[in-house]
Amino acid sequence: MDVFRINIIIMRRVGEEMQNVGIDLGTVSLLVYIEGRGLVINEPSVIAVDKETGKPVAVGQEAREMIGRTPTHIETVCPMRDGVIADFRNTEILLKYLLKKANVAAKPFAKTRVVVCIPSDVTDIEERAIQKAAFQAGAKKVKVVEEPFAAALGAGLDIMGAEGNLVVDVGGGTTDIAVLSMGGIVCKTSIRVGGNRMDDAIVKYVRRVHNVSIGELTAERIKIEIGCALPEGHHKRSSMEVKGRDLVTGLPKTILITSKEVFRALNDHLHSIVAAVKGVLEQTPPELAGDIEDRGMYLTGGGALLHGFDERLQRETGLKATLTDDPVGCVVWGTGKVLKQWA
Repeated sequence: MDVFRINIIIMRRVGEEMQNVGIDLGTVSLLVYIEGRGLVINEPSVIAVDKETGKPVAVGQEAREMIGRTPTHIETVCPMRDGVIADFRNTEILLKYLLKKANVAAKPFAKTRVVVCIPSDVTDIEERAIQKAAFQAGAKKVKVVEEPFAAALGAGLDIMGAEGNLVVDVGGGTTDIAVLSMGGIVCKTSIRVGGNRMDDAIVKYVRRVHNVSIGELTAERIKIEIGCALPEGHHKRSSMEVKGRDLVTGLPKTILITSKEVFRALNDHLHSIVAAVKGVLEQTPPELAGDIEDRGMYLTGGGALLHGFDERLQRETGLKATLTDDPVGCVVWGTGKVLKQWA
């Protein structure tokens, strides 16, 4: 689902008090927002499990730091894959742990309502799994909202008016693109291309071209530091040293990777995103297309932070591409606005 991501808002009443909690449970990160306190949790969606006992040994950032470094009896698991629940049990453990860390104590008789934000192309089975996760977290009522809708609200766009708004949300597992107007989604698409697929592409490129094996955390660091969506490469940092294992000798090896190489590794995935944006534009009614020509598109999600991504979209579509103020947090902030509309 992010990039796909699950975005949950839990309302709890203890006595006369109602506590509103927003959760963006994504493929890469889990964010928790509590009304009156703001964003209180932003941790990786990772859990480390003891394979012999089946019990978790670490969750969130602590578990992420163990990726590629654990003994054989401990396995690091990302329970979300392509934005949907791939491992329900560990998703539930991750969710409950971080809610507890955020001081959201579940009570069996608490009155709760949950808003779950789902990807545009989620299946009925995937949607039911998401709803089940929300109920397991203590919800009494569950409402599902599509991810681009929440992202647009979180970005501060006026989607209740008659003007058209184009949102491109690049998450860890999926990229969701939608045109919104009059409080709803007019046309949309979702592709399972996001930050994780980009990391995998870097791993494969380094293996194929340099005969060196690197881990996913190293690939992510390469993407963040010198990754670029433009063929001319990163204008501030053109290269970096990368440590891995030589596939020929089996020994540790340090190589130099350039930003232009990273572009070549990512280009196919970037082309898929551009093609998806063009596909949505082709579906857009003429009246709204005129609005989008004037306003351009709005970019949300952590993947939109890739250097030159906004310029790449501008070059290939001819439309202005604006990176929102808080791309990573747009969805979780948007769910708070959905909650107010639902109340």
